[in-house]
Amino acid sequence: MNPQPRRLDAPGDGPRRPPLYTPTERARRDGSVWTLVQGILAPIQFLVFIVSALLVLRYLAWGEGLTAATVSVVVKTLVLYTIMITGCIWEKVVFDRWLFAPAFFWEDVFSMLVLALHTGYLVALGTGALGPRGLMILALAAYATYAINAAQFIWKLRMARLDMARADAQAGRGRKTLSGQGVAA
Repeated sequence: MNPQPRRLDAPGDGPRRPPLYTPTERARRDGSVWTLVQGILAPIQFLVFIVSALLVLRYLAWGEGLTAATVSVVVKTLVLYTIMITGCIWEKVVFDRWLFAPAFFWEDVFSMLVLALHTGYLVALGTGALGPRGLMILALAAYATYAINAAQFIWKLRMARLDMARADAQAGRGRKTLSGQGVAA
């Protein structure tokens, strides 16, 4: 038996949240080079995060590789700064705000904590305020907040895709599955 795909506008779906982007914002997002820049930097940052987290955990578990772990956290922080700066530019292009656009307000708020912890790491490293173990624990705290923040942005990406599917379905341009039925999100 082939189950029917769930309709995006099915009764009982409850109140709908407003779309993440207005049609104008969506057009600006789709036409901006900064969208591509963010799309390239995000997976690079995630890869740097994974490698660095493993190096930090290796140091904490076995006491080996302090230099590699330290360098990796500095690199991760520089990549974070880069994606934050380009993200602000992207937000200005799409939403006409440098930061805290309503569609990404809570992600931006949490990003400030991510930046504060990563910056705290650099300050502690530069001033000697923490020893190696303290630095690595601070790095892990920064990485935990980064992971939560990344999940927030992935969720928003999912919401944007659902919005696009809804808009396409309402316009009669729904994508088709291999069975020929429309895609339900």
